[in-house]
Formats: sequence, C-alpha cells, structure tokens
Amino acid sequence: MADLVTTRRRFLTSTGAVMAVGLGGIAVPARAQGVAPTPSMRGGANNYRPGAPIVKRIGGGGFWMTGTVRRAGDGVPLPGQRIQIWAHTTEGHERDARSHGATLTDENGEFRLEMPQIVPAFGQAHGHLAYDSEEFESVFLRPVMRRSSDTSLSADFVLRPA
Repeated sequence: MADLVTTRRRFLTSTGAVMAVGLGGIAVPARAQGVAPTPSMRGGANNYRPGAPIVKRIGGGGFWMTGTVRRAGDGVPLPGQRIQIWAHTTEGHERDARSHGATLTDENGEFRLEMPQIVPAFGQAHGHLAYDSEEFESVFLRPVMRRSSDTSLSADFVLRPA
C-alpha cells in the first residue's frame, strides 16, 4: 500500500496535477495561481495617438471591435477602463485621426465599438487596441483577422496593476 501511495504522489507531482483537500476530506483540484497579464504585441503601438477621444462609433461603422478587460491574478472583470482602437479601414489609414477612437468597458469589463471595415495594410487585415490609463500597465495589441472579409475582431486584455 505504501508503494501505491508513493507512486501516486510522484505521478501527481511530476505531472503538475495538484489536489487539495476540501471540506469533509474530499479531494478537489487546487485553484490556479492566477491569470497571467497580457503582454504587449510587437507593432501594437504603431500610429498610437495619446488621448484619442471617447466616441460612440468611428466613421460610418459596419465592423465591430469587441473584447474584455480583466485584472491579472484573479481575473476580475474591470468596468470603466479606457480602450483606444484604430485601424486601416475603408474610410482612412491607421495614422489618420479620424481612424482612432476610444471606448469604456461596461460593468462586465466588456467593450464594443463600431468602426468602418478593416482592410489589409502591409499584407494583413489587422486592428490596433491600447489600454493606456494610469491604474494598470499599458498594453498594446495588434490582432490579425483570419479573413479580410470578416466583419468583427475581438481582443482581450488582462492587466497588471501599475
């Protein structure tokens, strides 16, 4: 019996499968140590405009940029966080002021902003998003669309306190 327990412990430890004893002595999986922060993406800050205005929509719309914002560690949704969005679209280049806008996350840490259809720039259809307030570390994302005909793109932020 001792060999079975030793072998089982060695297996659980070597595979990373960790168990904790819950109420009543029942073994349950241990909780993860935390939600890792999102790293900034290479090229994400290209053509970034500090202080872009909060808008209801960028241009004529027709394309949706969506996502979530959560806190690193515990993954709690973060309401009221400012996310700037910009892209090369059917109405302007990503360096044009009219192609930039910002929105705030709702009570569930979700954001959604309508903008013109994103079109390929430098061979890829992609968007740019930034979290750039002072409460958390800045994060710049540059998600690439699967197909340039897609009418939405989603990006999620997990932020580390500044």
